[in-house]
Amino acid sequence: MTNRKNIFKAATLGASLLALTACNMNQTANPMAEASFREARFEEMQKLQGFRTCRDQALQLDSDARARGSAAAFLTSARVLDKCNADLGTAAKSVPETERMRLHALSVVNFFKGGEVEMARRQFDAFKSAWPDHDLYFSGGTSFVATAEALLGRTEPQTFGQFLALNVTDEVKSEMRRINHWKNK
Repeated sequence: MTNRKNIFKAATLGASLLALTACNMNQTANPMAEASFREARFEEMQKLQGFRTCRDQALQLDSDARARGSAAAFLTSARVLDKCNADLGTAAKSVPETERMRLHALSVVNFFKGGEVEMARRQFDAFKSAWPDHDLYFSGGTSFVATAEALLGRTEPQTFGQFLALNVTDEVKSEMRRINHWKNK
């Protein structure tokens, strides 16, 4: 009788083990979804690497433009910066917002320094729509938005005393006074 109980226990244990090994516990719901996720992630990583390379090139062009003081070099830098941001596409969420804001602002400044004021205006409008109620500050504490609005004619006409209230450099205030003076002649 003991022999039968042992055989029955062994058979029951064997059947249980067979049933457990037949179940695949690591099965995914849709293996194609995982593959498409990996492919999308790979493409995003490629875009990020391309963005970083482009950004480094654009910043080097900006540095060279400042060293040479060349309008054409500023335009080249601005165009490369614009291309970097545009090529980023959906991978933009992987780049810190402040970095994208700084690069966009630099393209506005470089288009202006390069003499393409209309393109600087369009880039500034795009900056304002992409980051409403956000601002960047130059090393002296002056506001990028206030400076760009003043230089690009996006503010109401100013009188002499109102320039004092703007958060812009003394050089920008002086330039605005000069423009205002000759505009009213």
